[in-house]
Amino acid sequence: MKTVIEKVIEDQKICNQDKIDTAGKIIQEGGLVAFPTETVYGLGADALNPKASRKIYEAKGRPSDNPLIIHIADMKALDKIAVHISEKAVKLAEHFWPGPLTMIFEKSEAVPLETTGGLQTVAVRMPSHPAALALIQAAGGYIAAPSANTSGRPSPTLAEHVAEDMDGRIPMILDGGAVGIGIESTIVDFSEETPMILRPGYITPEMIEKIIGQIKIDPGIIKENCGIHPKAPGMKYRHYAPRAELVLVSGAQEKVKQKINDLAREAELSGKTAGVIGTDESCRYYRCGIVKSIGTRNDEDTIARNLYGILREFDQQNVDIIYSESFETSGIGQAIMNRLLKAAGQKMIEV
Repeated sequence: MKTVIEKVIEDQKICNQDKIDTAGKIIQEGGLVAFPTETVYGLGADALNPKASRKIYEAKGRPSDNPLIIHIADMKALDKIAVHISEKAVKLAEHFWPGPLTMIFEKSEAVPLETTGGLQTVAVRMPSHPAALALIQAAGGYIAAPSANTSGRPSPTLAEHVAEDMDGRIPMILDGGAVGIGIESTIVDFSEETPMILRPGYITPEMIEKIIGQIKIDPGIIKENCGIHPKAPGMKYRHYAPRAELVLVSGAQEKVKQKINDLAREAELSGKTAGVIGTDESCRYYRCGIVKSIGTRNDEDTIARNLYGILREFDQQNVDIIYSESFETSGIGQAIMNRLLKAAGQKMIEV
């Protein structure tokens, strides 16, 4: 299969509606299209077509019990796919949709189990990216879309990243340039009595509690729980991982820098190529390995935006092991650490 890449965004505006319409027709006919959102690139199919959803799992090599998120373009579309939508969920949608928020509801009969990973619940979000919204409308209103990468790999934040994993597997990639956020949406489960965050993201617990009051946070956000049937993407399996081994180092900054220098030196002495993930503030202190800045601690949004791209760069440079600083910061620090711990298979050294 030949994969065509079509540029559809220029100066943050749609520059090629005809290509979006063509992509929408591919989805309507049961095919797959990768497209940009404000979080990461998604791999889209008709969410109400069980055969199309199965194609997503096949293209990604994704476990069949890992549910997909349905993307919609307006609130009215929610009524067809979800039931028992609470007032709290509506309030949250009014504040954060379109945007990087996914909500889980009891599913309607219209949603096939192939889309939900066999669950009676459905994950739904309304992206804010103009190309994503236009594609959803062109495709009929309901697009199931996980990240557009091979299962377990770092999520794509550029069309080129999608092509690395999906070239020859899907007919079309819509190129919208670099994404704005760089990590996946926050997921809140409204199928339980007390809403629970199942995956952290750009929308923080503090932001959510300001709107709807008390929420719970699933303990699996930081600690691995392999015994569960995942209710949301990213809960069970190793995700976002580079090909190299990734190890996080946590503690006081001076001790972290010393430990990473020691580890990178040991790796090089043993014949391995080491990678180091630091920040604009710390990179000059590292003496061994291939050193890359993930952003600045003064603007954690830069860290989120650069995370997956950095991991893919190390893959291209064939490093054997990566040592990374940790980012237990306020705001989206929890989301960044969640992704890093998943990518590292929970390997973290405390100093």
